[in-house]
Amino acid sequence: MDRTERFYKIELLLRGRGCVSFDTLQAELAVSPATLKRDLQYLRDRLGAPITYTRADNGYRLDGPPVGANAATKSAHHELPGIWFSERELHALLTMHQLMAGLDDDGVLARHLQPMMDRLQGLLGADESEARELVRRVKVIGTARRRVPSQHFELLGSALVQRKRVWLRYFKRSDRTTSEREVSPQRLVNYRNTWYLDAWCHASDGLRRFALDAVKAARSLDSRAKSVALKDLETALDAGYGIYGGAGERVKWATLVFEPDAAQWVANEEWHPQQTSRWLGPADGDGCYELKVPYVDATELMMDILRHGDSVRVTGDKALATAVGRRLQHAAALYA
Repeated sequence: MDRTERFYKIELLLRGRGCVSFDTLQAELAVSPATLKRDLQYLRDRLGAPITYTRADNGYRLDGPPVGANAATKSAHHELPGIWFSERELHALLTMHQLMAGLDDDGVLARHLQPMMDRLQGLLGADESEARELVRRVKVIGTARRRVPSQHFELLGSALVQRKRVWLRYFKRSDRTTSEREVSPQRLVNYRNTWYLDAWCHASDGLRRFALDAVKAARSLDSRAKSVALKDLETALDAGYGIYGGAGERVKWATLVFEPDAAQWVANEEWHPQQTSRWLGPADGDGCYELKVPYVDATELMMDILRHGDSVRVTGDKALATAVGRRLQHAAALYA
């Protein structure tokens, strides 16, 4: 058994039997005396386990010899922190932490997660250096990240958990205006390296999505937040393409046909959870690829179409095709 499993078994033996001799622990764990001594020392010093040796009983206990019902209950209910993780699971958690760090702005998440990460690394004992090496070998590259002031992220995250309303001063980029509004936070969303808040806006009496980097000021309110079912939230804000959900608007479908050079890449991409697709020729790089995606606001969809240049064409949706064509003509004119 590995080190973490030994910790778990030591705790079970001490909790279940009350007092266990060194020889019994060694036999149960099938380890050398030196290894058992190191494990007991580590449990005491690094994990704070209240393991004591009782000379009269020639054995080890949790919280020392029980005196009365209270001490016995304390010992019986003691549980070592984090011991249910195997070393493989600990490595996975440390890797996940590194991935989360790639989404972090100003170290907001890291500050709150670091104590837990220190404990997880501590559980690995002799493999602590290996764990640190592991997280350095997981790299998340973010581009075009729009940073969020840490105080806004923490305030909105706290209000979301505590189900409190929030007052916002918000800059709306579409018409370059600033407004003040009261909102009930429903969900935090990280999309393409940018954080958004899905909330019920009490000013417009509907669900809205706010870019956190456009929040100019925020403060928590004492009033209880309005609750919106997750299913209703997803229906209203996730039906469209990308971050432009288009709450309350009709969903349309775009049909895109990719030339073979782009098809081999796009065929492995998910543009939308509800997309449908098919090959219009051999699926070996020589055929075209048809992709159908839902959208409400065409802004972001057009951006993704335009990045494929002349390797994609819009079919069936005349309005969208015309809009994409105009953008291409305008772009070409800049280089004429």
